[in-house]
Amino acid sequence: MPTGTTSEISTFKGQERRLRADRIGLAGLLLSVVAASAPLMVTAGVMPTTYGTMGIVGQPLLFVILGVVLTLFSFGYAEMSRHVHNAGAFYAYIARGLGGTAGAAASVVALVAYSALQFGIYGIFGFELAGLLDKHLGISIAWWVPALAAVLAVGVLGWLKIDLNAKVLGALLLVECVMVVVFDFAGIASPGKEGVSFHAFDPTTLGGGGLGTALCFTIAAFVGFEQAAVYAEETSRPQVVVARVTFLAVGFVALFFAVSSWALSVAAGPGSVVGLAREQGPNLLFALTEDRLGGAVADVMHVFYVTGMFAAMLSFHNVVARYAFAMGREGLLPAAMGRTTKGSGAPAHGSLLQSAVSVLAVVLFAVTDGRPNGDPTAPIQRLFTWTGNVGALGVIVLMAAASAAVIAFFVRRGAARAQAPRLIASGLAGLALLVIGCYAVKDFDVLLGADPGSPLRWILPGIIGAAVVVGICFGVVLKYLRPAVHAGIGLGNQAFQLEKAAASETG
Repeated sequence: MPTGTTSEISTFKGQERRLRADRIGLAGLLLSVVAASAPLMVTAGVMPTTYGTMGIVGQPLLFVILGVVLTLFSFGYAEMSRHVHNAGAFYAYIARGLGGTAGAAASVVALVAYSALQFGIYGIFGFELAGLLDKHLGISIAWWVPALAAVLAVGVLGWLKIDLNAKVLGALLLVECVMVVVFDFAGIASPGKEGVSFHAFDPTTLGGGGLGTALCFTIAAFVGFEQAAVYAEETSRPQVVVARVTFLAVGFVALFFAVSSWALSVAAGPGSVVGLAREQGPNLLFALTEDRLGGAVADVMHVFYVTGMFAAMLSFHNVVARYAFAMGREGLLPAAMGRTTKGSGAPAHGSLLQSAVSVLAVVLFAVTDGRPNGDPTAPIQRLFTWTGNVGALGVIVLMAAASAAVIAFFVRRGAARAQAPRLIASGLAGLALLVIGCYAVKDFDVLLGADPGSPLRWILPGIIGAAVVVGICFGVVLKYLRPAVHAGIGLGNQAFQLEKAAASETG
């Protein structure tokens, strides 16, 4: 086995059982994780929904508040990244802090949550691309055709080198950001009838029954910043790069979305934005852009709205593939999942598994879609809304558990006093995330746009609850039937070195 260089990690299991180091630097990693936040998709989709459905004018202030909460979370999370380098990220951190059984539960929740987020984007991507083809080329196809094509394209890219993926994600992300910034300037330069107003930052605008659901929608827009730790094994200096990217990502997302949601309210007018959002929906951004910059710019923006979704799908795909790889390497999934390709060092089997599951998800919703082309019920109101909210709830649960794990990890190692500021920040963030999670479950009918008596309000969040229960049971079974596997949960490459040392002693 190659040794002696930072790019070749020697493992007891062999080179095919590790991810290639030095593949991605700070800039590439930052672009990869921020791409999951899909700036244009959030600005055109999430923001109008939050304004219209929840009636919360103070959305820009929510981004600031949640930016503070997630920055507090990042203090402990980033510090963990200096001590634990594992593609399993959340579940590895939770295992190292709360034990192998909790780590097993977190691994199942992570697979379900990130997969669900990706499934949802396939739905809205297929619907929007089908609409563009019909509008501009006169080609009428069902939404699931481009959705399945996207599954194939994402699957192919998932087999390739992560640095190539980072270039694709980076290019799409930069164009998205430019398009949103162009609108921000245009919206502020040509405000609605109320002029340039900072009313959206007034705390009184957060009143009303929609605050809890608005918090859930807004925190979903941040999902992606926490993914830097997933790529720790593929960076040159994980103990430095991962922490920096985590803080840069959460800061960028908070600032970028706070400004963009404010520009949206200024362009529409704080007194009119809720009504216009209810009337226009995701078309609000494009309608306001067309009024100020013309139809051609709005059409170009709509195209990059779709490509931004593709970037987000690829980003989530890469994350799920690496979680599957880490779980396969540690015995939580079949060993084949823990192997990489010889050429690219990518977690190919994990990528293939995620592609297969994505095909099943799209086909399931396509088969049950008896509505005509152009009807958003199956791809958006069901696939995107249902799975997107389930995924967001799962990530909230993981972040809350990770906050507790950070505290336990350093306390057990006698570093509580030295790490006291970070542990306090983690505790505050964990409490805030628990409150948001409880609001999400309580108001899940609003999140779904379903009737309060609908069984979906309990069935869908119950998916995350079931994942927790299944994961805990799995962890308990491993503890008694396969104690060596249970003891290695979250250790990653470190477990290989322990096995090598044990083999040397017995030999």
